Amino acid sequence: MSAMTQQPTVEPEPGAAHRSGSLFRAELHRFRARRFIQVLLGLSVVGWLAAVCIGLLNFGAPTEADYADARERMQEFIAAEEAWRADCAREAERGGQDPEVFCGPPLDTSTWRVEDYLDTAPFDFAAAGPAGAMAFAAAAAVLAFLIGATWIGAEWSHRTIVALLFWVPSRLRVMGTKIGVLALAAAAIGVAAQVGWLLMAWILTTFVGNDQEPPDGFWADLLAAQGRSVLLVVLISLIGLGLANLVRNTGASLGVGFVYFAIVENALRIYDPMLDRWLLSTNAIALVLPAGLRVYDYSAMGSGMSEPPSYLVTNLQGGLVVGAFAAVIVGVGVWLFARRDLH
Repeated sequence: MSAMTQQPTVEPEPGAAHRSGSLFRAELHRFRARRFIQVLLGLSVVGWLAAVCIGLLNFGAPTEADYADARERMQEFIAAEEAWRADCAREAERGGQDPEVFCGPPLDTSTWRVEDYLDTAPFDFAAAGPAGAMAFAAAAAVLAFLIGATWIGAEWSHRTIVALLFWVPSRLRVMGTKIGVLALAAAAIGVAAQVGWLLMAWILTTFVGNDQEPPDGFWADLLAAQGRSVLLVVLISLIGLGLANLVRNTGASLGVGFVYFAIVENALRIYDPMLDRWLLSTNAIALVLPAGLRVYDYSAMGSGMSEPPSYLVTNLQGGLVVGAFAAVIVGVGVWLFARRDLH
């Protein structure tokens, strides 16, 4: 007779089905509990409240006398500009130059607004919408960079990332989870910033705004720019994490960022103005602007040219270049983290 031995059934440990997500939940809890991140987010809320108060104090309903003064100032400015161009045209003709080239095109006042010359003007959401979205995107990107740097920099400073590897030995899994948590948090910060701008604009429009309706296509362009702003915030946060992971210190990563933006980029612009189209700050701005950003090379402007050579940095190029910066910096840091000794 042959005997068949039946192996005992092993009951799964409680929570084993969710073990794969335990590291993510732990990192998410650690992110929410980090005191410095809480302070940064709290200061951001205080800054938003201050911006709303400043807006309520600086905008208002102008009187008819205010409009009359604004029209007078605008007409004086137009008259001064026209007088200057007339003198310039006479000088160009005496020198045998084309006035269109020598003095530029005639002044076009069709798009000028009296509201731009008011001391106390009402808030105009149609005019301020894109600029406000860009301002909030820039503020959120700076905040995300700081959070990304301190998120991993504090781990290196306190050596907690080394202790974490005793629990989860897979270095790639640990770093991938931290990157994922940061990306989700940065996306939430980017969305909150744009919602904060819309809420601020609604408050200003309600209390100190005008009654003008936004033009056709305004909301489509604005929401698209806000969506690209969220992407920018995520990418900048990853750059902050990548730099701090490379140098293993939050302060050093902030120093590297300052040197790059304050010294390296300006030196490259001086060396070759057209290198500007490949710099991080230029492409970050181009990513958010509705029509991209045009870069001009004034050093190459010769005689007889009405405008200098230029290059349009599109939204697509801006996203690709900023994404490439983030991918390279984060990728090199992850590769070194996976290979080098931790001590």
